[in-house]
Amino acid sequence: MRMKPIRLLLAFLPALMVLAAGCSTFQSRATEKAAMFAMLDPATQERLKEGRVALGDSMEMAYIALGEPDEKHDQITAQGTAVVWIYHIYWQDYVGEDVVGYRRIHSTGANGGPPQVILAPMTSSVYQGHEEEHLRVTFKDGKVTVIERPKG
Repeated sequence: MRMKPIRLLLAFLPALMVLAAGCSTFQSRATEKAAMFAMLDPATQERLKEGRVALGDSMEMAYIALGEPDEKHDQITAQGTAVVWIYHIYWQDYVGEDVVGYRRIHSTGANGGPPQVILAPMTSSVYQGHEEEHLRVTFKDGKVTVIERPKG
């Protein structure tokens, strides 16, 4: 029995919703925090859209601009407690090729000789993953007080 297109769509809809919910974009975050975002002036909205935070921004504003941090830490100092959000960047470098197996190549024998089987190597590209801290945002009393970027 062949499944109708609408039933096929309904069968995969829950999986599509979970997948879509995991994708955090500026637009999805601004929509999620629509009431607060609408209260901001156009210049601030544009700054957040560009992914830039400023001293004095709220946690909600930082979330809209940057998304969920890769790490969250509590910081306790003589001046009180702060929350630190840490963002990383990820990339891969090509490091070469690696043999992942062999394939058979059948050829006819030369000058009427018997057929030959040659094993030819199959390769795959190899990449090395990297992760580096990109941004650290510190909040005190719910407001951005420190923005740190590594030099370099």
